[in-house]
Amino acid sequence: MHPTYSADPDGILFSEDDLLPLSALQHLAFCERQWGLIHLEGIWDENPLTMEGNILHDRTDEPETEVRGELRIARALRLRSLRLGLSGKADVVEFHRFHGEAEQADREEIGKQAGIHLEGVSGWWKPFPVEYKRGSPKTGRWDEIQLCGQGLCLEEMLGVTVPGGALFYGKPRRRTDVEFDRALRETTEELARRLHELNRKGETPPAVYEKKCDNCSIQSFCLPKVIGKRRSIGRYTEKLFSLSDDRGGDGEP
Repeated sequence: MHPTYSADPDGILFSEDDLLPLSALQHLAFCERQWGLIHLEGIWDENPLTMEGNILHDRTDEPETEVRGELRIARALRLRSLRLGLSGKADVVEFHRFHGEAEQADREEIGKQAGIHLEGVSGWWKPFPVEYKRGSPKTGRWDEIQLCGQGLCLEEMLGVTVPGGALFYGKPRRRTDVEFDRALRETTEELARRLHELNRKGETPPAVYEKKCDNCSIQSFCLPKVIGKRRSIGRYTEKLFSLSDDRGGDGEP
């Protein structure tokens, strides 16, 4: 049995007006400067990678519900967490019907742990978020963090435990299951706090070049190699002036 992580009502910290985009978690996890350029400065640019992602999301953008036997599929489901200060939309949330022993278990306990009632159908149903992504699975965990954020929102909204979800990648065209373990949950919650901290400051973080910058859609606006190098030269110059001041102002020993 998975532990329950649903939000304590006393832990609600944010009003509706304070909520920040759930999608910003993924941007922040990938790069704080990318987050700032997109969410503070409103900069965005399409490249073949982002266009591929938009095509993949087309089917999930319109709210609808689909029934497949004992599976219920909700698309474009609105999400929010007043505890974490996040709001957004899930590509897909599947609701799987319990079977076997779980069907006979204590109804109240099931409801608390992992199941909800759905309107117009009997039984208990387990929520399972699915996020669609272009390309192949990443080396970093930023996609998993965004998905976990959706799970935490669902837990707070529905009052149940959401132990995991899945990422569907465009190139292999198959799912990668993601467990919302304690480490991933803690990382996601810490990033949510960092998101609000940076948003309050309202300043775009500085550029720092990394290999992952080469695939960033807003690299031409960020200019990490140029700006990062200028910052390095600036720090070196400041250090030289500092040494000069310590030696009497003319730089001579």
